[in-house]
Amino acid sequence: MKLFNLPDLGEGLQEAEIVSWQVKPGDEVTQGQLLLSVETAKAIVEIPSPEAGIITKTFGDDGDIIQVGDPLVEFKVEGATESPTSPIKPVKQDSGTVVGEVKSGSQVIEEKAARLGVNQSSGAKATPAVRALAKQLDVDLSIVTPTGPKDTITAGDVQRVAKILAEVGPMELLRGVRRAMARSMAQAHAEVVPVTLCDVVDIQHWKTDEDFTVRLIQAILAACEAEPSLNAWYDAHAVGRRLLKKVHLGIAVDTTDGLFVPVISDVGQYSTAQLRIRLNDLKKSVSDRSIPADQLRGNTFTLSNFGTIAGRHANPIVIPPTVAILGAGLCYDAVVPVDGKPAVHRLLPLSLTFDHRAVTGGEAGRFLAALIKELGDK
Repeated sequence: MKLFNLPDLGEGLQEAEIVSWQVKPGDEVTQGQLLLSVETAKAIVEIPSPEAGIITKTFGDDGDIIQVGDPLVEFKVEGATESPTSPIKPVKQDSGTVVGEVKSGSQVIEEKAARLGVNQSSGAKATPAVRALAKQLDVDLSIVTPTGPKDTITAGDVQRVAKILAEVGPMELLRGVRRAMARSMAQAHAEVVPVTLCDVVDIQHWKTDEDFTVRLIQAILAACEAEPSLNAWYDAHAVGRRLLKKVHLGIAVDTTDGLFVPVISDVGQYSTAQLRIRLNDLKKSVSDRSIPADQLRGNTFTLSNFGTIAGRHANPIVIPPTVAILGAGLCYDAVVPVDGKPAVHRLLPLSLTFDHRAVTGGEAGRFLAALIKELGDK
């Protein structure tokens, strides 16, 4: 018997969600045959069999989240020696010494709490009876606000939370794209020092059939050439940045499954017509979930055209290692002075968020000024 574990999927990814199995116990497979599909970092990845054999066991069901290195498949290979069917888990080492076991501080506290009839798991203080009630009502004690003496959780506290949970409905675990998005947002919140500059540009002169997104992309290219500091990656560990010559543009795409950011590598190589074709292709591949994983990473700058939905200004989120993102808001009409007289013109609101660890205010200001000039030119 041989075990095949979830391989390293690259980019530092440590887990994946099982989408669907293509094999079952008893199936005979050939080397390279598809075993299952998993989702990670917003992409569907197909995992082939490393060799030929007969499937004897599969680990995990559709929707389960597994870690890199966890067993996926056990199969019988001709000529292989027999081994246990269950995965081998590391044995916890004995913390004892030659004079006996040395208990950790947490163990001592837990044992003392047990003698007093108090349960302190998950940082919560509750009697065994209250713990049993919480288990019966499916209430996690870590989310209960205690009202008892010395911050002890009472039965009434558990019943109050149970009533609230019954009203709001069951917990919906984030999976797939939304799970990846949640982790990216948490990383950005923990690492980035964000600052947002807002401004508007007069686009009254634009043609009625102007390709809005393409025009924004071309303006970003011009701004990156004028101020390269925003087309960069920041390394928090080394406290350094890498300025890149080519612009690999991430385009935020909203879907019912969550937010995707497909990347147009070296976006400056495309003409206006080619850019539109490339954008259409990306939108389609995101819609039908056929976009390859390598087209969802490696961006050096990001564009979020949130104005197609609603909102004039925002604070777009910078995702490391990039250092900037441009948000384009909802266009609106406003009265502006033209040759000393009032006139109604079409305005485009812009929001530029940058990571102040790597970008100065002056650099961001020059970038935004170059962007506005490019959009404002006829």
